[in-house]
Amino acid sequence: MDIIQPFDDSYFMKRALQEAETAYEKGEIPIGAVIVANNKIIARAHNLTEILNDVTAHAEMQAITAAANYLGGKYLIDCTLYVTIEPCQMCAGALFWSQISKIVYGARDEQRGCISLKTKLHPKTKMTGGVMAEEASQLLKRFFIEKRNLN
Repeated sequence: MDIIQPFDDSYFMKRALQEAETAYEKGEIPIGAVIVANNKIIARAHNLTEILNDVTAHAEMQAITAAANYLGGKYLIDCTLYVTIEPCQMCAGALFWSQISKIVYGARDEQRGCISLKTKLHPKTKMTGGVMAEEASQLLKRFFIEKRNLN
């Protein structure tokens, strides 16, 4: 019999997808993120670029700030970021400086993602992708289809 792990990557990615849904409801590009330490969510965030009129207000950037505030320091060692879409170059750079231990993303961003752009992560950071990629990708597609139909 398989033992179900209550706090696996899918569990936390579902929480990131909830954040992405919140962004969607606000008219933001639906990307969500959570940061986890010791199986506990210490930060939740979603894109706020439109509301804040700030190109740097990506979900990952908001989550990094919230997690650092929670921990009382700028380094996110022994933390994992769950984000619905592969981080962009800017977010990957910030994640490099935070020294986050692990990044788990949903869908790839073939054009603007850190993998295609060959952005370096911290040498100790591990990254894995494809967790609930279909759900993350479908949410983005639905958002942009609706956006195009409104214009």
